[in-house]
Amino acid sequence: MKVINRCITFDQEKIFAFPLFACPVELFILQDRAIEFIIFILVYSDYIFCLLRVSGKTLSTQQSQQRASMKPSFHPRLINDPFSDPGLFIPFLFERRALLFDLGDLSPLSARDLLKVSHVFVTHTHMDHFIGFDTLLRLLIGRDKEIHLFGPSNFIQKVEAKLSAYNWNLIENYEDTLFIKVTEIQGERVVTQSFSSRDRFKPAGALQERPFKGGLLSEKFFSIDAIILDHKTDCIGLCLKENFSINIIKEGLKELGLPVGPWLREFKEAIYEERNPAQPFTIVWQDKDMVTREKHFTLAELKARIARISPGQKITYITDMIGSPENIAKAVNLALESSHLFIETPFLDKERDVARMKYHLTAKEAGLIAARAGVKELIPFHFSPRYFGGEKELIQEAMAAFQSGR
Repeated sequence: MKVINRCITFDQEKIFAFPLFACPVELFILQDRAIEFIIFILVYSDYIFCLLRVSGKTLSTQQSQQRASMKPSFHPRLINDPFSDPGLFIPFLFERRALLFDLGDLSPLSARDLLKVSHVFVTHTHMDHFIGFDTLLRLLIGRDKEIHLFGPSNFIQKVEAKLSAYNWNLIENYEDTLFIKVTEIQGERVVTQSFSSRDRFKPAGALQERPFKGGLLSEKFFSIDAIILDHKTDCIGLCLKENFSINIIKEGLKELGLPVGPWLREFKEAIYEERNPAQPFTIVWQDKDMVTREKHFTLAELKARIARISPGQKITYITDMIGSPENIAKAVNLALESSHLFIETPFLDKERDVARMKYHLTAKEAGLIAARAGVKELIPFHFSPRYFGGEKELIQEAMAAFQSGR
Protein backbone atom coordinates (compact mmCIF):
# COMPACT_ATOMS: atom_id res chain seq x y z
CA MET A 1 0.00 0.00 0.00
CA LYS A 2 1.30 3.42 -0.90
CA VAL A 3 1.60 5.93 1.93
CA ILE A 4 0.68 9.35 0.58
CA ASN A 5 2.10 11.41 3.42
CA ARG A 6 3.77 10.81 6.75
CA CYS A 7 4.91 12.94 9.64
CA ILE A 8 6.12 12.28 13.18
CA THR A 9 4.11 13.84 15.99
CA PHE A 10 2.45 13.06 19.35
CA ASP A 11 5.57 11.65 21.01
CA GLN A 12 6.46 8.29 19.43
CA GLU A 13 3.28 7.81 17.42
CA LYS A 14 2.94 8.58 13.74
CA ILE A 15 0.32 10.15 11.52
CA PHE A 16 -0.28 8.57 8.13
CA ALA A 17 -2.58 9.85 5.42
CA PHE A 18 -4.28 7.45 3.03
CA PRO A 19 -6.65 8.04 0.11
CA LEU A 20 -10.22 8.34 1.34
CA PHE A 21 -11.36 5.19 -0.42
CA ALA A 22 -8.50 2.99 0.80
CA CYS A 23 -9.91 -0.15 2.35
CA PRO A 24 -9.74 0.22 6.16
CA VAL A 25 -8.36 -3.32 6.55
CA GLU A 26 -5.20 -2.20 4.77
CA LEU A 27 -4.44 -0.02 7.78
CA PHE A 28 -3.46 -3.18 9.62
CA ILE A 29 -0.44 -3.70 7.35
CA LEU A 30 2.13 -0.98 7.04
CA GLN A 31 5.47 -1.78 5.46
CA ASP A 32 5.10 -5.37 6.78
CA ARG A 33 4.87 -4.20 10.38
CA ALA A 34 2.12 -4.98 12.81
CA ILE A 35 0.13 -2.09 14.20
CA GLU A 36 -0.21 -2.36 17.96
CA PHE A 37 -3.36 -0.30 17.94
CA ILE A 38 -5.02 2.46 15.96
CA ILE A 39 -5.17 5.55 18.12
CA PHE A 40 -7.61 7.45 15.97
CA ILE A 41 -8.93 7.72 12.44
CA LEU A 42 -10.09 11.05 11.07
CA VAL A 43 -11.73 11.36 7.66
CA TYR A 44 -11.17 14.83 6.29
CA SER A 45 -11.34 16.13 2.73
CA ASP A 46 -9.94 13.46 0.39
CA TYR A 47 -7.79 11.61 2.91
CA ILE A 48 -8.01 9.38 5.94
CA PHE A 49 -5.63 10.58 8.65
CA CYS A 50 -4.58 7.89 11.09
CA LEU A 51 -2.57 8.21 14.26
CA LEU A 52 -0.97 4.79 14.67
CA ARG A 53 1.46 3.10 16.98
CA VAL A 54 3.55 0.62 15.00
CA SER A 55 5.32 -2.26 16.69
CA GLY A 56 8.89 -3.23 15.86
CA LYS A 57 7.86 -6.75 14.84
CA THR A 58 8.01 -7.57 11.16
CA LEU A 59 5.20 -9.73 9.84
CA SER A 60 6.02 -12.87 7.88
CA THR A 61 4.92 -13.03 4.24
CA GLN A 62 2.23 -15.52 5.20
CA GLN A 63 0.93 -13.25 7.97
CA SER A 64 0.88 -10.25 5.63
CA GLN A 65 -1.03 -12.19 2.96
CA GLN A 66 -3.43 -13.55 5.55
CA ARG A 67 -4.25 -10.11 6.88
CA ALA A 68 -4.54 -8.63 3.39
CA SER A 69 -7.22 -11.22 2.53
CA MET A 70 -9.36 -10.28 5.52
CA LYS A 71 -11.50 -7.47 4.13
CA PRO A 72 -14.40 -6.81 6.49
CA SER A 73 -18.02 -6.84 5.36
CA PHE A 74 -18.68 -3.35 6.72
CA HIS A 75 -16.59 -0.24 6.14
CA PRO A 76 -17.80 2.43 8.58
CA ARG A 77 -16.66 6.00 8.12
CA LEU A 78 -17.64 9.31 9.65
CA ILE A 79 -19.56 11.46 7.20
CA ASN A 80 -18.06 14.76 8.33
CA ASP A 81 -14.96 16.01 10.14
CA PRO A 82 -15.14 15.83 13.96
CA PHE A 83 -16.19 19.48 14.32
CA SER A 84 -19.17 19.13 11.96
CA ASP A 85 -22.46 17.25 12.18
CA PRO A 86 -22.24 13.70 13.58
CA GLY A 87 -23.05 10.79 11.32
CA LEU A 88 -21.72 7.38 10.33
CA PHE A 89 -21.97 5.87 6.85
CA ILE A 90 -21.66 2.06 6.77
CA PRO A 91 -21.46 0.58 3.25
CA PHE A 92 -21.58 -3.19 2.68
CA LEU A 93 -18.77 -4.99 0.84
CA PHE A 94 -19.87 -6.45 -2.53
CA GLU A 95 -23.40 -5.05 -2.10
CA ARG A 96 -25.12 -1.88 -3.23
CA ARG A 97 -26.35 -1.25 0.26
CA ALA A 98 -25.47 0.92 3.25
CA LEU A 99 -26.70 1.99 6.67
CA LEU A 100 -26.74 5.46 8.21
CA PHE A 101 -26.32 6.31 11.88
CA ASP A 102 -27.69 9.87 12.26
CA LEU A 103 -28.97 12.31 9.66
CA GLY A 104 -26.92 15.47 10.03
CA ASP A 105 -25.26 17.25 7.11
CA LEU A 106 -25.12 14.67 4.30
CA SER A 107 -23.43 16.85 1.68
CA PRO A 108 -20.13 14.89 1.74
CA LEU A 109 -22.02 11.78 0.57
CA SER A 110 -22.73 11.36 -3.12
CA ALA A 111 -26.16 10.55 -4.53
CA ARG A 112 -24.75 7.13 -5.35
CA ASP A 113 -23.86 6.63 -1.67
CA LEU A 114 -27.25 7.79 -0.41
CA LEU A 115 -29.17 5.60 -2.87
CA LYS A 116 -27.53 2.57 -1.24
CA VAL A 117 -29.05 3.38 2.13
CA SER A 118 -31.77 0.98 3.27
CA HIS A 119 -31.98 1.76 7.01
CA VAL A 120 -31.37 4.99 8.94
CA PHE A 121 -30.96 5.15 12.72
CA VAL A 122 -31.40 8.63 14.21
CA THR A 123 -30.07 8.98 17.76
CA HIS A 124 -32.27 12.01 18.51
CA THR A 125 -33.80 14.89 16.62
CA HIS A 126 -31.55 17.81 17.53
CA MET A 127 -30.85 19.71 14.31
CA ASP A 128 -27.27 18.50 13.83
CA HIS A 129 -28.51 14.89 13.89
CA PHE A 130 -31.68 15.25 11.81
CA ILE A 131 -31.36 18.12 9.35
CA GLY A 132 -30.25 15.73 6.58
CA PHE A 133 -33.71 14.14 6.45
CA ASP A 134 -34.79 16.60 3.77
CA THR A 135 -31.68 15.91 1.69
CA LEU A 136 -32.39 12.20 1.72
CA LEU A 137 -36.11 12.63 1.08
CA ARG A 138 -35.53 14.92 -1.90
CA LEU A 139 -33.20 12.38 -3.51
CA LEU A 140 -35.60 9.46 -2.99
CA ILE A 141 -38.78 11.14 -4.25
CA GLY A 142 -39.83 9.60 -7.58
CA ARG A 143 -37.88 6.38 -6.98
CA ASP A 144 -39.30 2.92 -6.34
CA LYS A 145 -37.79 2.32 -2.92
CA GLU A 146 -38.57 1.36 0.66
CA ILE A 147 -36.53 2.98 3.41
CA HIS A 148 -36.64 2.30 7.14
CA LEU A 149 -36.10 5.00 9.79
CA PHE A 150 -35.55 4.34 13.50
CA GLY A 151 -35.49 6.83 16.35
CA PRO A 152 -36.37 7.53 20.00
CA SER A 153 -39.75 8.36 21.52
CA ASN A 154 -41.91 10.79 19.49
CA PHE A 155 -39.82 10.09 16.37
CA ILE A 156 -42.87 9.13 14.28
CA GLN A 157 -44.48 12.47 15.09
CA LYS A 158 -41.28 14.32 14.09
CA VAL A 159 -41.03 12.52 10.74
CA GLU A 160 -44.74 13.02 10.05
CA ALA A 161 -44.33 16.75 10.77
CA LYS A 162 -41.47 16.92 8.26
CA LEU A 163 -43.51 15.11 5.60
CA SER A 164 -46.65 17.18 6.19
CA ALA A 165 -44.73 20.45 5.86
CA TYR A 166 -44.50 20.01 2.08
CA ASN A 167 -47.18 20.34 -0.59
CA TRP A 168 -47.51 17.01 -2.44
CA ASN A 169 -50.21 18.07 -4.92
CA LEU A 170 -48.18 16.92 -7.95
CA ILE A 171 -46.68 13.74 -6.54
CA GLU A 172 -49.21 11.59 -8.45
CA ASN A 173 -47.19 12.39 -11.58
CA TYR A 174 -44.45 10.05 -10.39
CA GLU A 175 -44.87 6.47 -11.56
CA ASP A 176 -42.70 4.97 -8.80
CA THR A 177 -43.64 4.81 -5.13
CA LEU A 178 -41.50 5.67 -2.14
CA PHE A 179 -42.40 3.80 1.05
CA ILE A 180 -41.12 5.08 4.40
CA LYS A 181 -41.40 2.91 7.50
CA VAL A 182 -40.73 4.79 10.73
CA THR A 183 -40.05 2.98 14.01
CA GLU A 184 -39.67 4.57 17.43
CA ILE A 185 -38.67 3.15 20.81
CA GLN A 186 -41.28 3.61 23.51
CA GLY A 187 -39.88 2.11 26.70
CA GLU A 188 -40.34 -1.67 26.48
CA ARG A 189 -41.96 -1.62 23.05
CA VAL A 190 -41.31 -0.31 19.57
CA VAL A 191 -44.03 0.96 17.25
CA THR A 192 -43.92 1.39 13.48
CA GLN A 193 -45.90 3.67 11.19
CA SER A 194 -45.82 3.47 7.39
CA PHE A 195 -46.01 6.36 4.90
CA SER A 196 -46.36 6.16 1.11
CA SER A 197 -45.86 8.74 -1.61
CA ARG A 198 -48.98 7.31 -3.29
CA ASP A 199 -51.03 8.68 -0.38
CA ARG A 200 -49.12 11.99 -0.18
CA PHE A 201 -47.27 10.61 2.83
CA LYS A 202 -50.31 10.41 5.07
CA PRO A 203 -50.01 7.74 7.79
CA ALA A 204 -50.99 4.39 6.25
CA GLY A 205 -52.85 1.92 8.42
CA ALA A 206 -52.66 1.29 12.14
CA LEU A 207 -49.46 1.39 14.20
CA GLN A 208 -47.61 -1.91 14.35
CA GLU A 209 -46.21 -2.83 17.75
CA ARG A 210 -43.73 -5.37 19.13
CA PRO A 211 -41.78 -5.81 22.38
CA PHE A 212 -38.40 -4.11 22.67
CA LYS A 213 -35.60 -5.95 24.48
CA GLY A 214 -32.68 -4.12 22.87
CA GLY A 215 -32.90 -5.38 19.30
CA LEU A 216 -34.01 -2.97 16.58
CA LEU A 217 -33.13 -4.97 13.48
CA SER A 218 -32.13 -8.59 12.86
CA GLU A 219 -31.04 -10.03 9.51
CA LYS A 220 -29.13 -13.11 8.37
CA PHE A 221 -25.75 -11.39 8.44
CA PHE A 222 -26.05 -8.86 11.23
CA SER A 223 -28.21 -7.21 13.87
CA ILE A 224 -28.61 -3.70 15.32
CA ASP A 225 -29.02 -3.23 19.07
CA ALA A 226 -29.94 0.01 20.82
CA ILE A 227 -30.03 1.55 24.27
CA ILE A 228 -31.64 4.74 25.55
CA LEU A 229 -29.18 7.29 26.96
CA ASP A 230 -29.87 10.52 28.83
CA HIS A 231 -29.21 13.76 26.92
CA LYS A 232 -31.98 15.62 28.75
CA THR A 233 -34.02 13.85 26.10
CA ASP A 234 -33.95 10.26 24.92
CA CYS A 235 -30.87 9.58 22.78
CA ILE A 236 -30.12 6.20 21.22
CA GLY A 237 -26.78 4.42 21.46
CA LEU A 238 -26.31 1.99 18.57
CA CYS A 239 -24.38 -1.21 17.97
CA LEU A 240 -24.05 -3.21 14.74
CA LYS A 241 -23.07 -6.84 15.32
CA GLU A 242 -22.03 -9.08 12.44
CA ASN A 243 -22.93 -12.72 13.09
CA PHE A 244 -19.58 -13.88 11.76
CA SER A 245 -17.27 -12.63 9.04
CA ILE A 246 -16.54 -14.44 5.79
CA ASN A 247 -13.23 -13.16 4.49
CA ILE A 248 -12.39 -13.84 0.84
CA ILE A 249 -8.83 -15.04 0.19
CA LYS A 250 -7.49 -13.18 -2.83
CA GLU A 251 -4.78 -15.74 -3.51
CA GLY A 252 -7.44 -18.46 -3.57
CA LEU A 253 -9.44 -16.54 -6.19
CA LYS A 254 -6.30 -16.07 -8.25
CA GLU A 255 -5.36 -19.76 -8.09
CA LEU A 256 -8.84 -20.76 -9.24
CA GLY A 257 -8.94 -18.09 -11.95
CA LEU A 258 -12.02 -16.45 -10.47
CA PRO A 259 -12.89 -12.74 -10.59
CA VAL A 260 -14.27 -10.62 -7.79
CA GLY A 261 -17.94 -9.94 -8.49
CA PRO A 262 -21.59 -10.11 -7.38
CA TRP A 263 -21.40 -13.92 -7.20
CA LEU A 264 -19.45 -13.53 -3.94
CA ARG A 265 -22.60 -12.19 -2.29
CA GLU A 266 -24.52 -15.33 -3.27
CA PHE A 267 -21.58 -17.45 -2.05
CA LYS A 268 -21.59 -15.72 1.34
CA GLU A 269 -25.37 -16.09 1.61
CA ALA A 270 -25.00 -19.84 1.03
CA ILE A 271 -22.56 -20.06 3.95
CA TYR A 272 -24.67 -17.88 6.25
CA GLU A 273 -27.72 -19.99 5.45
CA GLU A 274 -25.75 -23.20 6.14
CA ARG A 275 -26.72 -24.79 2.85
CA ASN A 276 -25.70 -28.37 2.05
CA PRO A 277 -21.88 -28.34 1.57
CA ALA A 278 -22.21 -30.95 -1.18
CA GLN A 279 -24.54 -28.87 -3.33
CA PRO A 280 -23.12 -27.56 -6.62
CA PHE A 281 -22.14 -23.91 -6.92
CA THR A 282 -21.72 -22.43 -10.39
CA ILE A 283 -19.92 -19.15 -11.06
CA VAL A 284 -20.73 -17.30 -14.28
CA TRP A 285 -19.01 -14.10 -15.43
CA GLN A 286 -17.87 -12.20 -18.50
CA ASP A 287 -14.15 -11.74 -19.10
CA LYS A 288 -12.55 -8.56 -20.45
CA ASP A 289 -13.37 -9.68 -24.01
CA MET A 290 -17.05 -10.01 -23.01
CA VAL A 291 -16.88 -13.78 -23.38
CA THR A 292 -19.15 -15.62 -20.93
CA ARG A 293 -17.27 -18.07 -18.73
CA GLU A 294 -18.33 -20.40 -15.97
CA LYS A 295 -16.78 -22.77 -13.46
CA HIS A 296 -18.36 -25.43 -11.27
CA PHE A 297 -17.56 -26.37 -7.68
CA THR A 298 -19.25 -27.82 -4.64
CA LEU A 299 -19.97 -25.32 -1.91
CA ALA A 300 -17.58 -27.14 0.44
CA GLU A 301 -14.76 -27.13 -2.12
CA LEU A 302 -15.12 -23.42 -2.83
CA LYS A 303 -15.38 -22.56 0.85
CA ALA A 304 -12.16 -24.46 1.59
CA ARG A 305 -10.26 -22.65 -1.17
CA ILE A 306 -11.41 -19.01 -0.93
CA ALA A 307 -13.09 -18.39 2.44
CA ARG A 308 -11.78 -17.77 5.93
CA ILE A 309 -14.33 -17.57 8.74
CA SER A 310 -13.59 -15.19 11.59
CA PRO A 311 -15.52 -13.44 14.36
CA GLY A 312 -17.77 -10.72 13.00
CA GLN A 313 -17.29 -7.00 13.42
CA LYS A 314 -18.96 -5.07 16.20
CA ILE A 315 -19.41 -1.36 15.46
CA THR A 316 -20.70 0.86 18.26
CA TYR A 317 -21.82 4.47 17.90
CA ILE A 318 -22.37 6.64 20.98
CA THR A 319 -23.09 10.34 20.88
CA ASP A 320 -24.75 13.01 23.01
CA MET A 321 -25.00 11.66 26.56
CA ILE A 322 -24.23 13.05 29.98
CA GLY A 323 -21.47 11.19 31.81
CA SER A 324 -23.68 9.91 34.63
CA PRO A 325 -22.86 6.54 36.25
CA GLU A 326 -26.02 5.01 34.74
CA ASN A 327 -25.24 6.29 31.25
CA ILE A 328 -21.61 5.17 31.44
CA ALA A 329 -22.60 1.67 32.59
CA LYS A 330 -25.07 1.38 29.69
CA ALA A 331 -22.48 2.62 27.18
CA VAL A 332 -19.81 0.20 28.41
CA ASN A 333 -22.21 -2.73 28.17
CA LEU A 334 -23.29 -1.76 24.64
CA ALA A 335 -19.71 -1.30 23.42
CA LEU A 336 -18.29 -4.41 25.09
CA GLU A 337 -15.45 -5.87 22.95
CA SER A 338 -16.35 -3.74 19.93
CA SER A 339 -13.99 -3.75 16.99
CA HIS A 340 -14.83 -0.04 16.42
CA LEU A 341 -16.18 2.46 18.91
CA PHE A 342 -17.23 5.84 17.51
CA ILE A 343 -17.86 8.02 20.55
CA GLU A 344 -18.43 11.72 21.14
CA THR A 345 -15.53 13.67 22.65
CA PRO A 346 -16.86 17.23 22.93
CA PHE A 347 -15.10 18.67 26.00
CA LEU A 348 -11.90 18.39 27.99
CA ASP A 349 -12.28 16.99 31.48
CA LYS A 350 -11.19 20.31 33.01
CA GLU A 351 -14.46 21.68 31.61
CA ARG A 352 -16.61 18.85 32.91
CA ASP A 353 -19.02 21.37 34.45
CA VAL A 354 -19.76 22.71 30.97
CA ALA A 355 -20.12 19.15 29.70
CA ARG A 356 -22.61 18.35 32.48
CA MET A 357 -24.61 21.52 31.80
CA LYS A 358 -24.86 20.57 28.11
CA TYR A 359 -25.46 16.85 28.85
CA HIS A 360 -22.33 15.67 27.03
CA LEU A 361 -19.28 13.52 27.79
CA THR A 362 -15.73 14.68 28.36
CA ALA A 363 -12.84 13.25 26.37
CA LYS A 364 -11.59 11.45 29.48
CA GLU A 365 -14.99 9.82 30.05
CA ALA A 366 -15.10 8.70 26.42
CA GLY A 367 -11.65 7.11 26.76
CA LEU A 368 -12.58 5.35 30.01
CA ILE A 369 -15.74 3.93 28.43
CA ALA A 370 -13.64 2.54 25.59
CA ALA A 371 -11.12 1.07 28.03
CA ARG A 372 -13.71 -0.55 30.29
CA ALA A 373 -15.50 -1.99 27.27
CA GLY A 374 -12.27 -3.49 25.94
CA VAL A 375 -12.74 -2.06 22.45
CA LYS A 376 -10.08 -2.59 19.80
CA GLU A 377 -10.33 0.77 18.08
CA LEU A 378 -11.49 4.13 19.44
CA ILE A 379 -12.61 6.86 17.04
CA PRO A 380 -13.43 10.14 18.83
CA PHE A 381 -15.69 12.67 17.10
CA HIS A 382 -18.28 15.43 17.74
CA PHE A 383 -15.75 17.97 19.03
CA SER A 384 -16.98 21.24 20.48
CA PRO A 385 -16.10 24.19 18.18
CA ARG A 386 -14.39 25.89 21.12
CA TYR A 387 -11.44 23.53 20.51
CA PHE A 388 -11.06 24.29 16.82
CA GLY A 389 -7.32 24.26 16.14
CA GLY A 390 -6.73 22.54 19.50
CA GLU A 391 -8.23 19.14 18.76
CA LYS A 392 -4.90 17.54 19.71
CA GLU A 393 -5.78 18.06 23.40
CA LEU A 394 -9.14 16.30 23.05
CA ILE A 395 -7.57 13.37 21.23
CA GLN A 396 -4.69 13.07 23.69
CA GLU A 397 -6.98 13.15 26.71
CA ALA A 398 -9.30 10.49 25.27
CA MET A 399 -6.41 8.27 24.24
CA ALA A 400 -4.57 8.65 27.55
CA ALA A 401 -7.69 7.44 29.39
CA PHE A 402 -8.17 4.66 26.85
CA GLN A 403 -4.61 3.41 27.14
CA SER A 404 -4.40 3.69 30.94
CA GLY A 405 -7.47 1.52 31.37
CA ARG A 406 -6.52 -1.22 28.91
